[in-house]
Amino acid sequence: MASTWLMMALEAPFLAALIARLADPKENLAAFGVAHAVAILVEAPVIMILSASTALVAGATSFRRLRRFTNALNIGITVVMLILLLTPAWRWLATHAIGLPPDVVELTQWALLLLVPWPASIGYRRFYQGLLVRQGLTRLIALGTIVRLTTMAVTGAILYRFTEVPGALVGASALTVGVTLEAIASRFMTLGVVREVKRVVEDEVLSYRRIIDFYTPLALTSVISLAVHPLVAFFMGHSRFSLESLAVLPVVNSLSFIFRSIGLSYQEVAIAVMARSERNVGPAARFAVLLAAGGSITMALIAFTPLAWIWYRDVSGLTTELTRFAILPTQILTLLPALSVLLSFQRSTLVHGRATGPLTWATVIEVGGIIAALWLGTAGLDLVGVTAAAAAFILGRLAGNLYLIPPCARILRGSRNSG
Repeated sequence: MASTWLMMALEAPFLAALIARLADPKENLAAFGVAHAVAILVEAPVIMILSASTALVAGATSFRRLRRFTNALNIGITVVMLILLLTPAWRWLATHAIGLPPDVVELTQWALLLLVPWPASIGYRRFYQGLLVRQGLTRLIALGTIVRLTTMAVTGAILYRFTEVPGALVGASALTVGVTLEAIASRFMTLGVVREVKRVVEDEVLSYRRIIDFYTPLALTSVISLAVHPLVAFFMGHSRFSLESLAVLPVVNSLSFIFRSIGLSYQEVAIAVMARSERNVGPAARFAVLLAAGGSITMALIAFTPLAWIWYRDVSGLTTELTRFAILPTQILTLLPALSVLLSFQRSTLVHGRATGPLTWATVIEVGGIIAALWLGTAGLDLVGVTAAAAAFILGRLAGNLYLIPPCARILRGSRNSG
């Protein structure tokens, strides 16, 4: 699972490096960053399907019902995305709410149209990946990620080398092709697992009501959490050095994501490990501490040394001007890998304890903290947009982590007592 997320983390730096080396890099990086933020928000309702599949699918009935539930969500988010893009809502959102220049508005809309299949493909493959996690077949998930990265890289390289397609559209096309083919590969890799699952007759029937009750807090958590990306774009669109901030933020986030990816992968693994025995909770917590320290320390070795200039200017292809905008936000974000590991452990603890309700409120607190910090940083302190965003990410995540400590502590005490 860690290698899967780490490979996915390499996706964004690769695409950013291609876009930065094509014509009009500032405008295309900004358009691709906004398009990706909007697509992530549309994807939000299905992002936790992997956790639901891992936790709930135990036999034939639960498999079929959760699959129908997933398909309904996939259809719904695709319709929502099309309505957004094919009605005047998009022009208002991009021009008036976010404040994008006219040329960037058009680039972003075309990129989003290419990304229409992307959210549903993610929901589809995460359902089947949950079955693989439950069976301990995580190596197959890594194989699917290799399919995704390979096809994404080949698509991006072909468009980069042999066409004059704008960079934002190169990135969107590569993402869609890679994720769609990964979803198809995931389905084929689970053929044997699905046959085994369908043979199991469950004593307790999983009802749609139970699916909805279990999944709604998880979905709300994702929607509220991922809504922060377009909100950040809104604040940066009205901040000092707005276009530079919109161009730099996806590149900075892609570097941060490399070090956060290992912690993100830990959530489903911890859910599966805790489900096997209450005695596994302690080792899972200790391992989370190691992951947290390793991620933040390693990122700091880049952020606070000349390696940051090498990464942004030579590897990512940013100009010297844009690289200067990237350094301070990167240094601020070095705490985020550790806080992300903590959040993954907290989420897995609450899913294990079937107490997903606090996750929604923690996310509300996190997003509220980010918005408040962004407003203060851009309107009050007049910070550069990307610097204000980095500080807001840290403050919001820390507030959410602190809120989850008491409910997680109650579950952990119960685990120790039963163990």
